[in-house]
Amino acid sequence: MFTNRKRKEREIVVEHGHIHKWPSDYMVLPLPLGNCVETFNLEKAVCNHGLFMMAPNLWIPSSKILQRPLRLADGSSSVVVSIYHPLNLPSLHIRVHANHLSSSDQQAILQEQVARILRISDKDEQDVREFQMLNPKAKVKAFGRLFRSPTLFEDAVKSILFCNCTWSRTLEMARTLCELQFDLSAAGLRRFIKHSSNKETTASSTLHVQKFKPRPLGNFPNSRELAGLPKDFLVKHCNLGYRAKTILVLAQRVEKMKLQLQDHLVTDLASLEVLNSKLKKVKGIGNFTTANISMCLGFYHLIPVDTETIKHLQKIHDKESSSMATVQADVQQVYDKSAPFQCLAYWLEQVEYYESKLGKLSDLPPSSYYTVASSSKCMS
Repeated sequence: MFTNRKRKEREIVVEHGHIHKWPSDYMVLPLPLGNCVETFNLEKAVCNHGLFMMAPNLWIPSSKILQRPLRLADGSSSVVVSIYHPLNLPSLHIRVHANHLSSSDQQAILQEQVARILRISDKDEQDVREFQMLNPKAKVKAFGRLFRSPTLFEDAVKSILFCNCTWSRTLEMARTLCELQFDLSAAGLRRFIKHSSNKETTASSTLHVQKFKPRPLGNFPNSRELAGLPKDFLVKHCNLGYRAKTILVLAQRVEKMKLQLQDHLVTDLASLEVLNSKLKKVKGIGNFTTANISMCLGFYHLIPVDTETIKHLQKIHDKESSSMATVQADVQQVYDKSAPFQCLAYWLEQVEYYESKLGKLSDLPPSSYYTVASSSKCMS
């Protein structure tokens, strides 16, 4: 149950130049770790994949707190939560920056989203233990839970944002989508589009303003919020390029129930293949994107292959001749010994490599995220 807390001092969090002052009243919702308690490490469960660096996620290194908005039962409104793990307790604490959410339904929805983000379930725990038995280094490093989003739709859209661009642009596109969601939730869809269409603002000048004057962030937009947007509007305000149409078609198919992005509907490789086949019918979604989505669903046999993968193989595995033509065969040769956890083995090495250059990912300030990776071109 929620615990009501009051603090005399006002909590202040600074993020990208914004100063957030939370209400002195808040609620704390415990999330029991259950069978995951022996292997779970919050810092390691968060800071292991580029998804944790993307808005609206905010990892606060000094306090080891993950902060972001989560959806409530109506699917429209959100609350900001701070997730942390008190020392020696068998549960996480979800601090809800609101004081009026007392229903058990609302509590369960928030718990489910946090459990999904951090892979807190019996199935996830089984995967972690099996992978760590296969790869002892993973156990030493408390590695095995790849970070993901509270919903599969958010994972899918962010997987599209990974494609064929610099990492800094990926981060910027995610941020502008969250800025857009804030505007939409504040003003309403039609009103905001009408207001924005009266401004003669190009995408480049919009990004120039955003770079020096960050706007407030909302949640990551859901399929309902995106499906009704004109493509040109999304291109202009979020600088998505060709991805705008891909994301809009995806959102529209989800809203029309032609695509069901629900974790519980994908229980085995056969149902995963059905979903991936449907996803690939959306122009702009190929093997790279569906491999990322499969990873987010807890299937680790596919590795999302792009130019970063080639660089990794060349540097770490002496595959100097690896290229877009050979990389799939190279990946199989290197990682099939880790089946069915090939993707986990790959990301364990990637994290090791990035941290050898940059230090612990969990210690990086958000301003350094833009330098973590370079540009990538993914395989279709």
